[in-house]
Amino acid sequence: MTKNDAALGGREKIIIRTSIIGILANIVLASFKAVVGILTNSIAVTLDAVNNLSDALSSVVTIIGTKLAAKKPDKKHPLGYGRIEYLSTMIIAAIVLYAGITSMTESIDKIINPEVADYSTASLIIIASAVVVKIVLGRYVKSVGEKVNSGSLIASGTDALFDAILSASVLASAFIYIYFDISLEAYVGAAISVFIIKSGIEMIRDAVDDLLGKRVDKEYSDKIKETICKDERVSGAYDLILHSYGPDRLIGSVHVEVPGEMTASEIDSLERDLAKGVYLEHGVVLAGIGIYASDESEASSTILSEITRIVMSHDGVLQMHGLRVDIERKVINLDVIIDYALEDREALFAQIRQEILSKFPDYDIEMVLDIDV
Repeated sequence: MTKNDAALGGREKIIIRTSIIGILANIVLASFKAVVGILTNSIAVTLDAVNNLSDALSSVVTIIGTKLAAKKPDKKHPLGYGRIEYLSTMIIAAIVLYAGITSMTESIDKIINPEVADYSTASLIIIASAVVVKIVLGRYVKSVGEKVNSGSLIASGTDALFDAILSASVLASAFIYIYFDISLEAYVGAAISVFIIKSGIEMIRDAVDDLLGKRVDKEYSDKIKETICKDERVSGAYDLILHSYGPDRLIGSVHVEVPGEMTASEIDSLERDLAKGVYLEHGVVLAGIGIYASDESEASSTILSEITRIVMSHDGVLQMHGLRVDIERKVINLDVIIDYALEDREALFAQIRQEILSKFPDYDIEMVLDIDV
């Protein structure tokens, strides 16, 4: 078992333990709230109890998803089952969304056909206690989720904190009814429903982003590049692409710029050192390391400087790299990164290529419109 496998195993145990705590807490809260809701004829409290049950079910899904995601790689899925966690997050989101829609339907019915609630001191104490429990539970679950990079736990913890706010609003509506004889039960229930639905939609959006492949956090990406560039044989790191196969399971590729005179043996040694260093420091597997050969010859320096001036003079150009001039073969190679915010990236790319070609008509211009990762 590798160090990374051991870390993932510890992560699995933490997620399951935290989820079990969430299940037990939500079942207890749901039971008390259901009794209070039925005895006081409070739709808001009853819907809050249903929301607690959906939270408990979400924790069950988290456990199942975590167990399945921890399965070892096999012939059919050589990169493992880590992405199942993203699917489990979507299932949790669907549960939350369904609970929200159901709650909204019931609340609207109670607005149209109102029923008077009857609160007791005991019921108010239970609701107040639920607020405190949900705050403690939410903060705990969310902090653990952030620590172990679990989207499901973070979502559950955030949802629990929302529940605390919503339970507090139920408590407030109860006091308003007791002291001012104004019934806001159904309206508070509708407000709760809106928050639940919003939470479900946001969870679905985040899970879809993970499945589609979202931009890696710039600070994290820069740290990996810094690790690579610590090696004095490397003069630059570019095109770092990370593929997520589940939380904390990243496989990537990168281009590095090295002296053009390096031998194949020296490059092989460098690639092994870089892959090992990045894995030990960041837990990222560099499956591919491409090479850019830097050209510092006096013969090509004038051409390199002019091309750099042409490319970087345009607004919208974020970076240029991989620039190399082969004087013997009459070939110029370079990659250009153009801001996605630009309306027509391809048009600017074509314009830059034409400007370089006009300046150096005897050369073949091999340009790549690189992606901004």
